[in-house]
Amino acid sequence: MTAPQRLAASLTPLEAALAMLLDGVGPVAPCALPLAQTPGCIAAEMPPLDPRPAFDTAVADGWAFHSSDLVGASSWSPLLLSASPVWVEAGDGMPAGCDCVVDAAAVERNGALFQVSTEAIPGQGLRRTGGDIADADSPIAAGRPLRALDLLIAGAAGLDRLAVRRPRLRLVDIPARGGHSMTAQLIAECGRAAGCEAVRIDAKGRDAESVAQAFDDGCDLLVSIGGSGVGRSDATVQALAACGTVVAHGIALQPGRTAAIGRIGTAPVIALPGAPDQALAGWWTLVLPVLDRLSGRKPRPTTTLPLARKIASGVGIAEIVLLRQIEACWMPIAIGDLPLEAIAGADAWLAVPGSSEGYAAATPVTGIMLRD
Repeated sequence: MTAPQRLAASLTPLEAALAMLLDGVGPVAPCALPLAQTPGCIAAEMPPLDPRPAFDTAVADGWAFHSSDLVGASSWSPLLLSASPVWVEAGDGMPAGCDCVVDAAAVERNGALFQVSTEAIPGQGLRRTGGDIADADSPIAAGRPLRALDLLIAGAAGLDRLAVRRPRLRLVDIPARGGHSMTAQLIAECGRAAGCEAVRIDAKGRDAESVAQAFDDGCDLLVSIGGSGVGRSDATVQALAACGTVVAHGIALQPGRTAAIGRIGTAPVIALPGAPDQALAGWWTLVLPVLDRLSGRKPRPTTTLPLARKIASGVGIAEIVLLRQIEACWMPIAIGDLPLEAIAGADAWLAVPGSSEGYAAATPVTGIMLRD
């Protein structure tokens, strides 16, 4: 029977573990993807876009005029024209010398004559050159997740591909003793939501040889789920030692103390526990900072609000707190132990540092939002 694993005599502080993980990690090279494949990916730097529209363009169906020619026109005193005005439809370029579009009902034809019964202002019914996209830096911000609106801008600019930074994430699921893979599915969805190229591999067994066969350095970040504890069937850390280097096993993080970090080749490796709350704690505090460094993502959205009640925390270990916004305050709904119901109902989270005993009620704290 395999001997049980042992954690290090002292847990590695979360800040120290993260610093070791991030050491030498930089943004991956940009790649160009078709627009349909980019939602959620992190935008890379883009060159300035050409102005759009490239010329004054009608945005409504109607008659094109120069506004100064219509001064004084009204239903009581219509302007008579001996020649037909130019009809334009939405999307048409404006005729030379015209700076407005008036409704069809404002122009009547009587034999060979036309009469206009309304005034107009410059720019009415049209979009000026550069009105959608100015001749300047791209409005698609580098370091931000691409949204549907960004794809609309890219399409309007005539682009069919966008430059993104898309880290390659390899997820290795260590089969749970009960046979379910709920946590692995959760982490895989988190990976896709983080804008990376997530590939999930199922280890054939929980033994070190089976886990090692699933490990690979052909990625930018390797994350395993399960088997990182000290049970007799937990062999993830042994497999990591056989394939690469174990930097730390046992992180001063609650939940998630049995997480481990290391490297295989140049790729950082993070071994997450199999319990959902422990895996999420490690995902938020260890995995996401590495992915954000690899993708060049700008800081995640945060909100600072006063606490509705105090948070009490033990010294020496960082504790995850789930927060729910109630009016203009943060209400702590779970600390250290994170039930699934609390996870589903949380708006944000924060990590109380191991050096702190917590925060008094009414103290402003900054929550990291769980939804962009």
